[in-house]
Amino acid sequence: MATATEHADRMRLVGTTPRRSTRTPNGSFPLARIGGVEVRLQWSWLVILALLVWSLSDGVFPSQNPGLSHATYLTMAIGAALLFTGSVLLHELGHAWQARKEGVEIDSITLWLFGGVTQFKQRFVSPDAELRIAIIGPLVSLVLGGIFLPFVLAGLPPAVDGVVAWVGYINLTLAVFNLIPALPLDGGRVLRALIWRASGNLGWATRIAAGVGQGFGYLLIAAGLAMFIFQGSFSGAWFVFLGWFLLQAARGEARHIATEQALDGLRVRDLMVPNPVAVDGDWTLASFVDGTVRYRRHANYPVVDHDAPIGLLSVATVASVPRSAWPSQRVRDTMIPLDELTQLEEGSAAVDALTELSDDPTGEGLVVDDGRLVGLLSLTDLAMALEVRRGSAR
Repeated sequence: MATATEHADRMRLVGTTPRRSTRTPNGSFPLARIGGVEVRLQWSWLVILALLVWSLSDGVFPSQNPGLSHATYLTMAIGAALLFTGSVLLHELGHAWQARKEGVEIDSITLWLFGGVTQFKQRFVSPDAELRIAIIGPLVSLVLGGIFLPFVLAGLPPAVDGVVAWVGYINLTLAVFNLIPALPLDGGRVLRALIWRASGNLGWATRIAAGVGQGFGYLLIAAGLAMFIFQGSFSGAWFVFLGWFLLQAARGEARHIATEQALDGLRVRDLMVPNPVAVDGDWTLASFVDGTVRYRRHANYPVVDHDAPIGLLSVATVASVPRSAWPSQRVRDTMIPLDELTQLEEGSAAVDALTELSDDPTGEGLVVDDGRLVGLLSLTDLAMALEVRRGSAR
C-alpha cells in the first residue's frame, strides 16, 4: 500500500504531496485534528479497510494462525486494520510535522484508496527541505515495524501474536516500498531532492525522477498482467491498477513542474483583468440584463456591494430563471456567494492561482485587495499565458 494530481496527478502513495488548494478533497470528511493538522477520511479508505478485514479474516490469519474460531479471526482482522490505519496516519503525520519545521504550511492529511496524502499549501523551499520531509515517512514506518516485531518473541497469545506480527511486517513493507526511487513515492522525492541539490535544476530533477516513476509504473503493469494471465491470480489486477496510478501520478509531477517553470515570475496582477465589469447585488435580473449584458457580454460578472465583492453572477444561471421573475428577483439572490468562490491576492504567484482555480467550478477567481474588488482572473487567462510562455521557450 502506498500515496499521488488534485488533482490526481499530484498525489502520492503513502507520502508527501505538495498541493496548494485549500478546498475539501472530493468525497472526504473531517476525522480529527492531531497536533494542529486536520485529518480527513475519504470513502475509498473504508473500501480498503473492508477488503483488508475480509482478506485477513478469510485467508491470512487462518493460514498463519490455524485452529482459532472465525469470530477470533474477524476480531484479529478488525484490530489489524485499525492498527494499519494508525500506522499510515503516523507515516503522514511524520511528513506533516517535519514540513512545519521546514516552514512549509500544511493544508491537511487525507486517508484514501491508496493510503494517505499530505497536502501542502506551498512548494518545498529547498532540496534539503524536500529530502528531510520525504525521508521522515519511511523512517516512521521503520520505527513502527521495529516496535511491533520484537513482541513476536514475547510469547503472546496466538491471536495477539498474529496481529502484532502482521502489523510489524506491513510497516516494514510500507517503508521499503515507499523508498523505491520513483516519483511520486517518497524514494522518488528523495531522488529528486538529491538531483536538485547536485544540479540546482528542479525541473531536470523532476523529469528524471518522474521518468523512473513511469518506468516503475510500467513494470508493475507488466508484472500484474503476467500474474493474471499465467497464474490466474487476481492480485495481478491490483498490480495493474497500482502501476497505472503510479504512471499517471509520475506524469502529473512532470506536467506540474513544467507548468510552474512556464509561469515562473508571473503574479496574479500580471494576468488579471483589472477593474472588471461588476454589478450591484441589489439590481434586479431585468436591470442586469438590460443595463449590462446587452452592452458588455461576459460569462460571469462579479457582484459587489459598495465596491466590496459579495459573489459572482453567471449568465447561464440567469438564463435558467423564468423571464417572468426577472423584474422582481435580485442579483444577490441568484449569484454564487462569496464563500463558495476563489479569492486571490494581486501578489500571489500565478501557478498558485492556477491550482486554486483548477478546483473552482466557475474557473474564475476574484482578486481582492483590502476588501475591494480589483480584478478578475480566469483559467482562460492562465492558459493563454502558458501558451505564450511555452511558445517563446521553444
